[in-house]
Amino acid sequence: MVKIGKKEMNGDLYKAILLLRDEKECYDFFQDLCTVSELRSMEQRFEVASLLNQGLIYNEILEKTGASSATISRVNRSLSYGTGGYAAVFARQKQQEEQPE
Repeated sequence: MVKIGKKEMNGDLYKAILLLRDEKECYDFFQDLCTVSELRSMEQRFEVASLLNQGLIYNEILEKTGASSATISRVNRSLSYGTGGYAAVFARQKQQEEQPE
């Protein structure tokens, strides 16, 4: 168990995610786990993070994604002051793009 703030976190969900073998399994798992609204929110936040990472400004992101300024601001704070999760994923995506097939 990992302690976050005053609560202990059960790592079972995160361990389960790491067991997924491909995009289809991941998609199916999250379809079962989350509501459509929850999935759309996560997808939108990830898209916002990606666009911020590419250097787009708030108005461009708002226009492309329809995300609220509050969502864009929250994601920007996570990119700047978060745990580095987005940065790790973006770095790995870049490595994959650069690898010859």
